Amino acid sequence: MPSSPSVPAGLEQGFRHIAAHVESAVRDLSCMVAVDTSFPPGQGYAAFARLMEALVAPLRLETRRVSVPEALWRVPGGPACGERVNLIATRRSGRPVLGLYFHTDTVPPAEGWTTDPFHLTRVGEKLHGLGAADMKGSIAATLLALRAAESCAIPLAYDPQLLLCTDEEGGLYPGVRYLAEQGLVEGHVLNFNGSAGPRIWSGCFGVFNLLVRITGRTTHAGDAAGAVNAVEAGLPVLNALAALKPVVAERRSTLPPPPWWEGRPLAASLSIAAVRGGTGSGGQVPASFEITLNRRYPPEESYEAARAEIEATIRAALPPGAGAEILLVGHLMPTADPYGPHWPRWQAALSQGFGYRPEEFRVWGASSCSDFGWVQQATGRSEVLLTGLGRAENAIHAPGEYTTPGDIVALAQSVLAYLAADFAPALIPPADRAA
Repeated sequence: MPSSPSVPAGLEQGFRHIAAHVESAVRDLSCMVAVDTSFPPGQGYAAFARLMEALVAPLRLETRRVSVPEALWRVPGGPACGERVNLIATRRSGRPVLGLYFHTDTVPPAEGWTTDPFHLTRVGEKLHGLGAADMKGSIAATLLALRAAESCAIPLAYDPQLLLCTDEEGGLYPGVRYLAEQGLVEGHVLNFNGSAGPRIWSGCFGVFNLLVRITGRTTHAGDAAGAVNAVEAGLPVLNALAALKPVVAERRSTLPPPPWWEGRPLAASLSIAAVRGGTGSGGQVPASFEITLNRRYPPEESYEAARAEIEATIRAALPPGAGAEILLVGHLMPTADPYGPHWPRWQAALSQGFGYRPEEFRVWGASSCSDFGWVQQATGRSEVLLTGLGRAENAIHAPGEYTTPGDIVALAQSVLAYLAADFAPALIPPADRAA
């Protein structure tokens, strides 16, 4: 890639505006973190949509709510509940459209937080809060970029379309999948579910979650003739799954691993994520026991084979008299190689914002997952640009998750550069220039 393009005067003014107004983005992020959008269960999507409607109103974006039909995601007794509200915010001027994708959910707060995960806490240059890096901070950065474009009257090459979507954190029917299937995802897409580093995305794993319900027969614990203890029936199932775990881990992917993996290959995984059951009092034989499983599979594996292997393992280990119901409660398919014609200009914009040199960029995939495999399938378009605030050290999905004002500024400047019509115009693909 050639050296970074020069920055036009208007865009330089926009960069200064971003740096001077970063505290407005921090305030936005504080408001976002305060809305609990944890999945499961995902009950805060409507409240988050209301907040975002208020935040984008000054930007002259038309908003539309689109809810995923309940029949597509509801599993009786499953982990998800509440309306799956997605928000689309678009400006129409006749330019080509750039989709700006964000998932609005977070994982639930893990044990070990020393601050309130739903209150943005500033410690030095770190902004701690659930979703600060993954990925509410990216929304705040993008709003900061769009405000700078408005304030500095910067002509844009693309009409922005914000896609604020549900259920990326393991949901059964992610919001962006539904939007893509309804033909509502326009143009090419910049996905903010990624790294703040100099990365060229080469794709990622798929993941699915299974809810295993083991059933027995209950009686008084003092007269247990004919009873089937579901908790005890679950023990050989758990042992069999634990034995399967290292077998699965031997399946390696050809996707290049992240640099901090130090050459270790990306591999499939099986995790026992949760167990639930028992009566508490001990006075009756428990009739039910639940296991939640998480299975990550590389593009070289098939979902059908991976699921069938787990189901066969469970049924072979189940003792006589016990039953098992196995339900799919979440699935993201692998994302195929997303490189495309818009990448060189996005790389130039990312370098402009973060100060990366061309030789710093590395190609890598991930055993973490994305809902863009579904988007590739639904739209027939393989290209997806990737960015975000993720860094190896900022505790995404863990207690103390954080981002920094500096990274928010750098990401906002990268987004503004990519949107600006006079930034690296030679790198705009001919089809977009013609439009």
